Amino acid sequence: MNTLREQANPWIGKLPIYEPGKPIEEVARELGFASESEIDKLASNENALGPSPRAVEAMAAAAVQMHRYPDGGSYFLRQVLAGKLGVSPDQILPTHGSNEALELLGHVFLGPETGIVMAAQAFVVYRLIAAAARASVVAVPMRDMTHDLDAMLAAIRPETRIVFVSNPNNPTSTIVAPAALDRFMDRVPAHVVVCFDEAYIELLPPDQQPDTLRYVREDRNVYILRTFSKTYGLAGLRLGYAVAPASGIELLQHVRQPFNVNALALAACTAALDDDAFVEKTRILVRDGIRYLEAQCRRLKLDYVPASANFILIKVGKGRPVFEALMGEGVIVRPMDGYGLPDWVRVTVGTTEENRRFVRALETVLGRGV
Repeated sequence: MNTLREQANPWIGKLPIYEPGKPIEEVARELGFASESEIDKLASNENALGPSPRAVEAMAAAAVQMHRYPDGGSYFLRQVLAGKLGVSPDQILPTHGSNEALELLGHVFLGPETGIVMAAQAFVVYRLIAAAARASVVAVPMRDMTHDLDAMLAAIRPETRIVFVSNPNNPTSTIVAPAALDRFMDRVPAHVVVCFDEAYIELLPPDQQPDTLRYVREDRNVYILRTFSKTYGLAGLRLGYAVAPASGIELLQHVRQPFNVNALALAACTAALDDDAFVEKTRILVRDGIRYLEAQCRRLKLDYVPASANFILIKVGKGRPVFEALMGEGVIVRPMDGYGLPDWVRVTVGTTEENRRFVRALETVLGRGV
């Protein structure tokens, strides 16, 4: 009898596996911490304030209806989003996290004779989506840890189908200026789809958020991906959405599975969109946390990348050993060797005390010569 591996498509076993941030429960179990409360997780760019209070209220109210299937068309969420974003409901598709939207784009546009262009240190899932479709990947070096859009344009080939622009970028926490985005969009070839991955965009003050939605209103070949995981503190619900011209959303509908978004997520995220006070509180937490962490990096004479989102990239020398040593101190960060940055770690902004504890732990670890 053939083994499962022998029966599988031959390229599947060669695909890389995504490495998520270490969960608190796993670290507590592996390292023998008496309580999970002894550990601070600053690894996954989660909202240190927790979930939107309005979202929590909505989930509690919706829980008694969990014997019903969710609204397969996400009608009410799309209506509220459309009003908030200034687009029409048929230009929006809610998805199981923005990762599902990336996967749907792969199904629609990618295959063995196609390719993508991305920044070398951008969200690694773009590579995984291309690899699953057996599409080629052109990874363009960044300039000052920021997308080099001119170089990305030069890297486009006849087989290129998607250019991914993560803005603000994960893991570098840098952002491309609106004028540069406009120049890029004016020059991108007609056969290319541009995907703006804006998972962290709402963390920016409104006057600093690039108006990429106007490309949708202009019926350009774009998809804009956003999520409720970061700003609204709802990562556990796994709900994101794509915004695109209606014809682009219809293409995704052809490969979307039914009931891809659960009912609790729909209720919570619809309510969260009205929680402007929580969003502003989150922005203040991020602003103050970044200022503190950058100041501490300067004090410790550590290189860092000036941050625009709720995380910061810090050069610590040996990223993975420092990551492992920090776990022993009860602080989880993210090593960056998987992004070709072995000397760096990525640190999520936490509460004031979590940020201070991280700095104390980092001083301890570096003082040991790790």
